[in-house]
Amino acid sequence: MTGNAGMESILSTGSLMEIEWQTFWQKMTLPDKIQISLPVSKKKIIILSGPTGVGKTALSLVVAKAIGGEIISVDSMQVYQGMDIGTAKIPWKDRNEVPHHLLDVRSIGETFNVVDFYNEATRLIEEIYERGHVPVVVGGTGFYIHALIYGPPSGPASNEEVRMGWETEMQEKGSEALFRKLEEIDPQYAQTITQNDKHKIIRALEIISLTGKRVSQFIKQVNPLQKYDFRCWFLYLPKDVLYQRIEERCDEMVAKGFLQEVESLDKLGLRANSSASQAIGYRQCLEFLDSPRGEKDWERFMMTFKQASRKYAKRQFTWFRKEKFFRWLNREELSFERAAEVILQDFELSP
Repeated sequence: MTGNAGMESILSTGSLMEIEWQTFWQKMTLPDKIQISLPVSKKKIIILSGPTGVGKTALSLVVAKAIGGEIISVDSMQVYQGMDIGTAKIPWKDRNEVPHHLLDVRSIGETFNVVDFYNEATRLIEEIYERGHVPVVVGGTGFYIHALIYGPPSGPASNEEVRMGWETEMQEKGSEALFRKLEEIDPQYAQTITQNDKHKIIRALEIISLTGKRVSQFIKQVNPLQKYDFRCWFLYLPKDVLYQRIEERCDEMVAKGFLQEVESLDKLGLRANSSASQAIGYRQCLEFLDSPRGEKDWERFMMTFKQASRKYAKRQFTWFRKEKFFRWLNREELSFERAAEVILQDFELSP
């Protein structure tokens, strides 16, 4: 976390560097000066992430308004039209105050993956800079954020038939069994993930099935770190506070018509979309709609919906602990205003 002392440190370091450069420049001869140029500052991008229900959306609006920002959503399900209540998609009135991107960009019958996200997000970042604005990336899909910072994963395009085969085996045998299989085939890649990274396990086995190569043999060709200065923040709350918020949020979603939303999407082909139909809340809704819909079915639906939401938040904590560029902000210790101030000061004072 960057406090006042940290801000002063950044400021003093920047001043010292400037003095050193000026002294060095004055001592150089003319031919040397022609060959030397000062370091070029990278383009800054703010990334706000954190578990579901922590308040990312509200904070992002304040930050974006303060610096002339445009928000890029990094949520693998908010890209789909009609998936509104269950993804807590930002209302139109707020989108009208600050430009938002990568919301409602796919129909429920279309696919969207991490490479699609990387390509569209990097294009948007350059367009936002051309307009003289600042990209503010907001969301909790860690895999997408990782790709934006380090570059997209290499490998062939997804094959629905092959992927569905591995997803079926995952459901039958569990993630631990498939993770052990991946460890045998590609131990180097397996060391970079855990048995809880279900999507990564399936994608790795899909790549191996399609190419006959280990995932670790593919080399990333893009390194965004060379071009951008990512200012990354992970917002969080103590788990007991967060879990209570998450459960209350689940109740609110159902009260707003979540089941009716899923019924409508089901008619449009939700089940045919292997990713969207397995999304938290949507999967549990479909299971309830397929049940006799009695009192026990309802209780089971609400229990599994809240349980899945809590587990997802727990996985987000685990994921971002491994992301070295992220600084953590405890929203229980910092007021809304102070959290925004810390993020904005860091943005203004960073080189």
